[in-house]
Amino acid sequence: MAEIDLDRIEAERDRIRTTYIKSERSTSARGVHHVALLSSDVEQTVRFYQDILGFPLTEIFENRDYRGSNHFFFHLGNGNLLAFFDFPGLDLGPYAEVLGGLHHLCISMEPEQWAQAKQRLDDAGVKYLEESGTSLYLSDPDGARVELIADPLGEMYGNEVL
Repeated sequence: MAEIDLDRIEAERDRIRTTYIKSERSTSARGVHHVALLSSDVEQTVRFYQDILGFPLTEIFENRDYRGSNHFFFHLGNGNLLAFFDFPGLDLGPYAEVLGGLHHLCISMEPEQWAQAKQRLDDAGVKYLEESGTSLYLSDPDGARVELIADPLGEMYGNEVL
């Protein structure tokens, strides 16, 4: 592995922070409508996201782009949705974390809800990695990496990010 010049990286981080972070934070976006992931088994995905993680299924209908495929949604709070597609008849293969692809999806939960989800993960035998007492990193049934974080929206590990 190549030597990493941490001082140069920190200097570049400071330059970008100084150049681009503005005190005015208005945006042209209303929010994340949905993030879409793939599901190899609709019912397995529903059981995981609704029954274990506690995100209610809100709708399921045919995917407009692929006949026979389902497009289904889970409510993540504040009008945010997590969506899934299944593609029956297509062999999509297993989830693969690749450079340039999705690394993980981080979902904020109230601390009490986070603790309850952690208990349901334990009860279901789902493996996870706990970091800093506020983050759980786990894989969904199809291998997508998910982080459940007890930090409020706009904060991460004591840092204000919004």
